[in-house]
Order: sequence, then C-alpha cells, then structure tokens
Amino acid sequence: MTSLKPRRYDLIAFDWDGTLYDSAQIIVRCIQAAVVDVGGARPSDSQAAWVIGLALTQALAHAAPDVPPEKYPELGARYRHHYLLHHDDLVLFQGVLPMLDALRARGHRLAVATGKSRAGLDQALATVDLQGRFDASRTADETAGKPHPRMLRELMAELGVAPGRTLMVGDTTHDLQLAQNAGCDSVAVSYGAHPHTAFDGLRPRFVAHSVAALEDWLLENA
Repeated sequence: MTSLKPRRYDLIAFDWDGTLYDSAQIIVRCIQAAVVDVGGARPSDSQAAWVIGLALTQALAHAAPDVPPEKYPELGARYRHHYLLHHDDLVLFQGVLPMLDALRARGHRLAVATGKSRAGLDQALATVDLQGRFDASRTADETAGKPHPRMLRELMAELGVAPGRTLMVGDTTHDLQLAQNAGCDSVAVSYGAHPHTAFDGLRPRFVAHSVAALEDWLLENA
C-alpha cells in the first residue's frame, strides 16, 4: 500500500546488475571464464563478485591481478563473448517492474547508475521493455566509474535534484561509497553481488533482503 507521507527523496538512482537485474552469478562465471581464457588464475567467486559494478577494465584488472595490462583488451573481449552467450538468460528480479511503477506513481524521478557500458544498458533496457520507466541514466563508459561521485552528480544535475533529495540503491559497497562521495543517502540490497556484512560502516539507511522488502521500505520511507 502506497504511503501518504510526503516524499523524502525526489530522485531514486538504482544500480543495475544485482539490484534490478538478476545477473550477478552469471557475471561472476563470465569473469572467471574470461580470466582463464587469457591465461590468468581463476578468481574465486567472492573475488569476481567484488568487482561487479566497477567499470569493465577496472573490474577485470582487480579480478585478474596476474594478467598483464597489455592483455586487458583481449580480457575484455573474452568477457563480452561469454556474457553475450548468456544474455538471453538474464531477467529482472521478480517484483521490480511493479516497484518502479509504484515509485513513479508516487512522483519519484528514477535513474540508473551502472558500471555497464552504454551499449550494454541500452540493450538490456530494450530487452526487458523498460523504456519510459527511467528519467535518466549514466554508464561507466560515459562518465567516471564507481565510486567516483561524478556519475551520480551528473544525474542530479540533469534532473535538477539536490544531494539531500537523492537516494542511491545498490547491491555493492561501490554503490554505497558512490552515494557517500556524492553526499547522498543510500539503501543496500543483500540479494546481489556483495553480502550484507560488507555494508557495515557504510551507513545505508536500510538493507533489503528481497525486492518486496525494498519496495515496502521505499514506499514508506522514501
């Protein structure tokens, strides 16, 4: 049930992978396969999951410290190869579309702040028929990657919203650090790439363990 309270936040910015899109485990597998393809040591599940949300080159460099920089282009190409093989397997988490529609009906502006590329995000938006549900978006290849605040600051400037009226929602410490660096509040979700224990000290206003819990909190408190 939609709250009758006044809006606390005019803009809610969502991370994509692991927050709205059920893709974290597939991304982990694709990172691992790409690193092995170029001769690196296979990163653990936790090592691969930690880099989700970062810009691709930055993420792969962290996940494959034994791979020399001159192999990064090949590493990126192998990651994209594996990811495209699984693209049709990726879906929104159940309940995301009704949540977004409820927030829009309440008057919130909605945005996406993601470590994906622009081409990757646009393909995802088209695939899951999300056109018209977001007012703006920024991807890592068109601005600074997380946790640099530029991505969120550009969204706030485009939509004319102050940091104190902006909420960032994400599944990684990179998202929460992005919010802190931009002077915004944050909400974390524990069903994505990073475990809820990783959020200790980053002061999210809430940690949601499901999309339903996230929607309930946002409608009551945002």
